[in-house]
Amino acid sequence: MAAATGFSVLALAVILLPLVQSGNQAWPMPYKRLASRPPQNPYCQAGVVPFCPTGRAPNTMPHFKPTDQLYVYAMKAPVWEFKFGDRLAKYHIMHDAIGFHHVQSGANFTMEWYELYQLFNCTFAHVLKNDTLFWCNQGAACIYNGIDEKHWKQNGTLVKVADMSGDVFNQFANWTEQDNNTGVYYETWTVRSKPDGPLWFDSWECATWVIRAFAAMGKFGAKFDTSVHLNYTRMNIYSKEPVLLGNASTIFNGTEKKLANEVLKFYRLFQSHQSMPHLIESMLAAFWETVVEGKFYLFYNEQYWMLPIVQPHFKLTYEGYPLPG
Repeated sequence: MAAATGFSVLALAVILLPLVQSGNQAWPMPYKRLASRPPQNPYCQAGVVPFCPTGRAPNTMPHFKPTDQLYVYAMKAPVWEFKFGDRLAKYHIMHDAIGFHHVQSGANFTMEWYELYQLFNCTFAHVLKNDTLFWCNQGAACIYNGIDEKHWKQNGTLVKVADMSGDVFNQFANWTEQDNNTGVYYETWTVRSKPDGPLWFDSWECATWVIRAFAAMGKFGAKFDTSVHLNYTRMNIYSKEPVLLGNASTIFNGTEKKLANEVLKFYRLFQSHQSMPHLIESMLAAFWETVVEGKFYLFYNEQYWMLPIVQPHFKLTYEGYPLPG
């Protein structure tokens, strides 16, 4: 398992939300799993915060005796708390994780799923000098020793949500490695037709990992305290039915030069390390492109989609999901 604290918001949501059929496309779009995790490209760098520096080696989840007992904790903290303190908590911009306490040994573990190369790189592509797009959008799970109670309690949440046996944890450990090695791409956006409306695309990030992890634990036999209420951060885009444009090969190596230029123009607005004048110019152009002209280019399942944006355009929500039980 790849070694995990970042931003932090599928599978359970896809099951619970109604399926919308339009034309030949069934919605919501299922998240595409891979046969195995692709190698990391050295071009992609984590930047300020390294990915899970104290985590266990890949595919080395702990295992316990079948009759052992473990407590499970839901944990939340403001995104980038190390830099902004509790400021983002006031807007419900939270990162989610899971804690485990092994009763017999007294050992604690923290487990998270987040972006390998930080949020901005997972959300927008790099525009290369040869006018192609390059993505650094892998995410992964990490488990490491200990629970930093001050970190999770001070500005967030640390609450016991379940009990499980060692046998259940071992099944969950196997599920984790399979999930982590096949669901590798971070997806920032939740795309809906309107607030509380049909879902086009679901996100795949720290919150949705916790939701599907809890669902797996419940399936294997963990006993959840359903009186606990948990909310999760969502970054929403509102759109009419998305339009499939094609993959990188058909767009950038094909005959659709106008389309390729439009997609490149859009992603050039979201390049990091711009000078302040260029950044202001890009922000104004991005506002015009998305809000005024109503166009957003989404990369999902290794394909590009055009989203015809509608009001309220973009919205951050903090949505409740029941625990299994």
